[in-house]
Amino acid sequence: MLVIVAPGQGAQSPGFLEPWLEDPTFKARFEWLSTVAGIDLVTHGTVSDAETIRRTEIAQPLLVASGLVAALELFPHPADAFGRIGAVAGHSVGELTAAAGARVLSAEQAMVLVRERGRAMAEAAKATPTGMTAVLGGVREEVLATLEKHGLTPANVNADGQVVAAGTMAQLEALAADPPAKARLTPLSVAGAFHTEHMAPAVGHMASLAQAVSTHDPRTALISNRDGMVVHDGRDVLARLVGQIAAPVRWDLCMDAMLDLGVTGMLEMPPAGTLTGIAKRAMKGVETFALKTPDQLDDARAFCEKHGDASPLDSSPTWRMVVAPGKGTFHRTEGLAEGDLLTAGAPVGEIASLRDRFPVGATHGGQVVEWLVEDQDPVAPGQPLLRLHPESGS
Repeated sequence: MLVIVAPGQGAQSPGFLEPWLEDPTFKARFEWLSTVAGIDLVTHGTVSDAETIRRTEIAQPLLVASGLVAALELFPHPADAFGRIGAVAGHSVGELTAAAGARVLSAEQAMVLVRERGRAMAEAAKATPTGMTAVLGGVREEVLATLEKHGLTPANVNADGQVVAAGTMAQLEALAADPPAKARLTPLSVAGAFHTEHMAPAVGHMASLAQAVSTHDPRTALISNRDGMVVHDGRDVLARLVGQIAAPVRWDLCMDAMLDLGVTGMLEMPPAGTLTGIAKRAMKGVETFALKTPDQLDDARAFCEKHGDASPLDSSPTWRMVVAPGKGTFHRTEGLAEGDLLTAGAPVGEIASLRDRFPVGATHGGQVVEWLVEDQDPVAPGQPLLRLHPESGS
């Protein structure tokens, strides 16, 4: 199975788009998304210096536009992608790229949202001097306990031995003076404490805008940063994108979900390298491909062909699919049978995992047409559980 991933802020480097923009088609598409965002992303992807493209309001739209247009180079006929990609995910702002790739949002919607996201986060960062520090190595429990002692948030939990602490500069200075045992600290060049309570003003702004955004359910399994769950409701995806601005990124749980799905190949969209680097250490046995330059496209397509497996989700508009958000044992709601009518949000069962039990509901409602699993069957993330026929108005 193939998973496509999109990197987050910090993956960009000066001039990384120069070879891509030599292609007239890529350039035209990129200029269009640049126009939608109202930002000269062509200049920022080619000649702007590192300090300029580090700015949150520039870096985030630059990353999302790059990933979206590169995806069209990789899959010139977008419908073909759904026959190859088993799942998608994105780190932090990369989730917007992934959501647009899964057809939850249009590319234009994603660009407007990421423009506003970058601006709002940059503005929120001005309120209090905050920052982020990578904590590399150490024992996870000890690292987390030390962060809690200093009032810091584990804003990114990327893998064992890779945690990013975020908080005020005073809190980070206290951490530097009293680090976890056997851990190395690296201050990051960022504008503020992303994915923490300090970003709450940005969440409010984005939540207001999101009320006017139309969505579609993902056509490919989409793995959420919040908890590693596979999300198959477009409105839930959008709500998670908004809330994630002030919530930690659990990339470790995303990779766990990929392994549960049976992923054999991970391809990272440009500017690639960060997420495939983490996967090489944390996802042993999974082949990786970092798509950095257009001269790799033929090899990237061969990689997709090698690992590609169609998404299990049914895109037919006359059917609704309820899917498992995570791995575990499915416990069906007692008395629920084929032919029953379900209201929107009605429970259909629970999934019991090693970590927790979580409910599964019929987000849109409808008539139960066919159960695809039995009570107490083991299920994988994104696995279809039952088909619903939508009722009028549901």
